[in-house]
Amino acid sequence: MRPFDVQRCYYSPLRPLWREPRPEYWATYRVGTPVLVSRFKAAKFPEGPPITFARSLCDYHMMPPNASIFPILLRALPAATGVNATRQGKLAIRQPEEATNLVWNLSPLARAYLQELNVSEHVDEVESAEVLWMHALAIGHSPTYLEENADGIRQDWPRIPLTDSKELLLASAGLGKQVAALLDTETSYETAISALFSGPNAPVGTPTLQSIAAFTLPKGMTLDEAKHFAVTAGWGHAGKEGVTMPGKGKIIDRDYTEKERASAAEAIKLLGEHTCDVYLNEFAHWSNIPLGVWEYTIGGYQVMKKWLSYREETLLRRPLTKEEVRYVQEMARRIAAILLLVPALDANYQNVKAHTFPWKG
Repeated sequence: MRPFDVQRCYYSPLRPLWREPRPEYWATYRVGTPVLVSRFKAAKFPEGPPITFARSLCDYHMMPPNASIFPILLRALPAATGVNATRQGKLAIRQPEEATNLVWNLSPLARAYLQELNVSEHVDEVESAEVLWMHALAIGHSPTYLEENADGIRQDWPRIPLTDSKELLLASAGLGKQVAALLDTETSYETAISALFSGPNAPVGTPTLQSIAAFTLPKGMTLDEAKHFAVTAGWGHAGKEGVTMPGKGKIIDRDYTEKERASAAEAIKLLGEHTCDVYLNEFAHWSNIPLGVWEYTIGGYQVMKKWLSYREETLLRRPLTKEEVRYVQEMARRIAAILLLVPALDANYQNVKAHTFPWKG
């Protein structure tokens, strides 16, 4: 539904239901197929990264004003289906029929670019299909790229620079895969974090993540799940025609404690000089969510605040589950991990910008 916001729903090609169907998208969709999500132009400010990643079926308003889905792999459709078959043949390079019923979502020009850099010699055939997309994801999450190209990105699709260096492209795609794992709700938090911090170039900050968004009750209070897991702090309310409207909620902006500051160390300049406590209700809260994490925005949505607005008890009609309370913690830590990657993402963009591919003709 929104970045980091997975909801269960029924899909049907019949209309009208609660959302209009997209038969062309559904015809090429396969469970777990990775996609990038972007939009034609910005509709909200600040927008944050104009690109995100998903493996679930994506809602049309996942990114305003409307989400466009770019599958890394497409299902190969028989000509008889009549659904986008001609267009698919023009846009994609087909893999051997006996190998798979998927096609690479790469244009002939993109394929020629990868071949000129000899990328296919260093990754297998399926991975070569995702190199460009993961590179785009890495560039799109560089704050320096977003700042330097703000006017163009606001008015049109993000334009992604391509490098003339095979090594730089593969390194950029590697960064993009790290970002994708952190954005991907289908990749477990443990897997995403361990992959990020296990390499030689891992960012600083593992102890920082362990201290972020701890579920907290006042000292001496016994947990009552029905009461303390209920979101009643005013994060959302019902508007006209079933639209959920965001509310102010309850948040306390504060300095880090000595223990929190010691744990964060060098990471504070990336996560925010202040932190905050975000309340579910009168008593329970997630403590120590750095302001940079709380205010983090993807595609115009303030991620954590948007998620909470849909879970107000008057709308959800139940308290949160233990898993959902833990999910908020993991969401905050995933966002923090993305912020810890910012120096590497900015350096990657600068390297690519300094070594761009000379297009011919």
